[in-house]
Amino acid sequence: MGAPSGQNGDGIIAGINVTPLVDVMLVLLVIFIVTAKIIVTPAVPLDLPHAAHGEEVQVVLSIIVPARGPVLVNGSPLPNDEGLEEKARSAAAGNPELRAVIQADGDVPHRRVVRVLDELRGAGVTRVAFGALPDEDRAR
Repeated sequence: MGAPSGQNGDGIIAGINVTPLVDVMLVLLVIFIVTAKIIVTPAVPLDLPHAAHGEEVQVVLSIIVPARGPVLVNGSPLPNDEGLEEKARSAAAGNPELRAVIQADGDVPHRRVVRVLDELRGAGVTRVAFGALPDEDRAR
């Protein structure tokens, strides 16, 4: 009797079935596609103000000022809202054309936003933009 297909007479496997590998890779691809949308959404829910005219701004230094909780600089929280000037100064040292985008919740007091602006100016960051939602997003 001859050897089963895919094996020679010594019992060594001559061919490898790649179908299970392809199945596992497709499952992993589906998982990455589904979770990619979840990762992109911001972790801090904000109620951004609306503006009739907005521009696309390249975000280099992202500053999120939530209604409750600490200020977030590029996603990392600042304890007691201190240390923003040092972080901005170190980011500005690497890029003299640094742009900062402040996304402040609509319920944040004005003095807190002005303090963030003052610390950015003290760090030498002069290009500052404010995050806002377009008017057509208001219905959502």
